[in-house]
Amino acid sequence: ECANNTAVRYLRYLKNVIQYAIANKWISDDPFLGKRFKRTKADRGFLTEPELKSIMALDLKAFPRLECVRDTFVFCCFTGLAFIDVKTLKRSDISADANGNMWIRKNREKTEELSVIPLLDVPQTIMRKYSGHPVVLTTGVVLPVMSNQKVNAYLKEIADLAKITKHLTSHIARHTFATMSLNNHVPLETISKMLGHSDIKTTQIYARLMDDTISEDMEVMRAKFNGVRLG
Repeated sequence: ECANNTAVRYLRYLKNVIQYAIANKWISDDPFLGKRFKRTKADRGFLTEPELKSIMALDLKAFPRLECVRDTFVFCCFTGLAFIDVKTLKRSDISADANGNMWIRKNREKTEELSVIPLLDVPQTIMRKYSGHPVVLTTGVVLPVMSNQKVNAYLKEIADLAKITKHLTSHIARHTFATMSLNNHVPLETISKMLGHSDIKTTQIYARLMDDTISEDMEVMRAKFNGVRLG
């Protein structure tokens, strides 16, 4: 029941093992000879800035479970952390530099690659909000994150309240961070470092640009050549 790209990844791993076996003369025939695998273009869902702001604006004080999940989701939208990484994020993973700026420095659970992420005001506010939570005090984590199953279930309710028709999941937050960073002119190499990607090609999957961003990038050229007439 694997999707195409997952099946292709597994087959490529197996192909490497077969090549190793052939090189050591453990087998003589290559079952992958002439076989090629093609990845399909992944459609990475994400929230636009107005959609994210509509979620942030929700008053969920009467629903603590939804408020906690919303805050966790927004924290990930502004840090790019995957669900397992925000769940295991500890206070010791956060430090201040010489200028007083706060940073997350954490090895990703999935790949062990180091993520280096500056903490903006929004995630810092969320972090302070839960500083006295019993789970935070007893375990040293930054946020009291629920199970992934509960988070995804409650995100559906949050989407309904915010009148968002997109299928919200915890991973949408990571995609939103990458897309939002790119559309605010953060270089791809910087985004790759923050996401903890070992290969920038992985980051390029998120490289989608909004029309407004393209227009902003062309503003200098537009100002220079608009009004120039041919002779």
